Amino acid sequence: MSPEEFLEAAQSHSAWIAHYFEKVRDFPVLPAIAPGELAAKLPQSAPETGESIENIFSDFRSVIFPGLTLWNHPRFFAWFSVSSTQPAILADFLAATLNVNAMLWKSSPAATELEQVTLSWLRQWLELDDSFFGIIYDTASTAVLHAIGAAREYVDPECRTKGARPGLIVYVCEHTHSSSEKAAIALGFGQENVRKIPVDAQFRMRADVLEQTIQADLGEGKRPCCIVASVGSTSTSAIDPVQAIADIAERYNIWLHVDAAYGGSAAVVPEMRQILEGAARAHSLMLNPHKWLYVSIDCSVLYTRYPEILRRAFALGTEYLRTAEDESVTNYNEYGVQLGRRFRALKLWYVMRYYGRQGIVSMLRESLRLAQTLKSLIEQDDAFEICAPVPFSLVCFRHRGDDELNRNLLAEVNASGKAFLSQTVLNGNFVLRFAIGNFQTTEQDVRETWSLIRETAARIGENEPAGATRA
Repeated sequence: MSPEEFLEAAQSHSAWIAHYFEKVRDFPVLPAIAPGELAAKLPQSAPETGESIENIFSDFRSVIFPGLTLWNHPRFFAWFSVSSTQPAILADFLAATLNVNAMLWKSSPAATELEQVTLSWLRQWLELDDSFFGIIYDTASTAVLHAIGAAREYVDPECRTKGARPGLIVYVCEHTHSSSEKAAIALGFGQENVRKIPVDAQFRMRADVLEQTIQADLGEGKRPCCIVASVGSTSTSAIDPVQAIADIAERYNIWLHVDAAYGGSAAVVPEMRQILEGAARAHSLMLNPHKWLYVSIDCSVLYTRYPEILRRAFALGTEYLRTAEDESVTNYNEYGVQLGRRFRALKLWYVMRYYGRQGIVSMLRESLRLAQTLKSLIEQDDAFEICAPVPFSLVCFRHRGDDELNRNLLAEVNASGKAFLSQTVLNGNFVLRFAIGNFQTTEQDVRETWSLIRETAARIGENEPAGATRA
């Protein structure tokens, strides 16, 4: 591709991206597509000869794009709303161009040092002290795997040579993200050695039951290894009592990992700093800038006060990776299972510099405000109820009808293409989740989606068979 052809193609792609952001509300959030429908439109084998960028881009617009769920849409309220802003997109454009591998300091010195500096900036925004070492992984699932791997090394230092001792226990709560249990399975703990601690009325891990469970395990000759506490759990965004859990972790010498993948970003806001109370005592903590710091996926940050244990758990020196600078630099490949590492720090740096702390705080505050606005609207309607506290920008609610009505409500709202919500189950009830976080989401988006929900619920109620009853 000639420089001229590339420039023309880049300009046409950039123009489409700009148009997407400008007209994003004209597109359905969720595609009206059946399984296999898109695949049937594509050739069954790759082309023998090359095709023009114009034709490929045309097929993207006409075939691929209409089949996408638009995560970067202001009315995407499912799971945890994520947000890729224009500065992050530009940084990813550069990172793809340079295609550097940030595995060693020598393999790309600026990539390593920018990661160190940028994570130091973020650490300062969170008011964590400089004992915390930071590293960027792809997602929280990978970050928690490394945290639990470090915990295993912490309590069983011979595990890397002899294999893990039997009876190592991981403690989570019933609403902890499933990635923690998956990590325990992958690391060889076994599901039978993952304890799911019950929650209180606010869906927070019960510290008293946690300690009772630890004592019972010790009595059976088991070795408590890791506790995973949440700051913003997946189902409800609950905040576990980290301070009390840290007391327990210290009392029994257990690695404490704080999963703040979603909620942790809110601690950048001064009046929200208390959400990380006790987190400075944790052995490790993670948050996802790609969830609520306006960075494109993937970018998950793990901080630990014990980097040498993390390194000991995963480093494996080989001659072909040794360099003359090894004794004086950080080689990030030694702190994880990955050798190859994308230049993810660049987009975090772009976003932090473009918006600054004040700009980020302003956007976070708006998401928090919109969630409280929605909560108030729901509370004003007797047909609906709030199902969990709203500490962040996730609102869990349901119609007071039965689960069938709520399932149908969710399905019809999503099928409209006007908004996309997800669900969970709380206290045995089917509950809708409305997660706010996209940088373009406005109060009008929230209010119009709430109107859509109410109108849809009323229509479903009118269409019920005569004599139907609701719980």
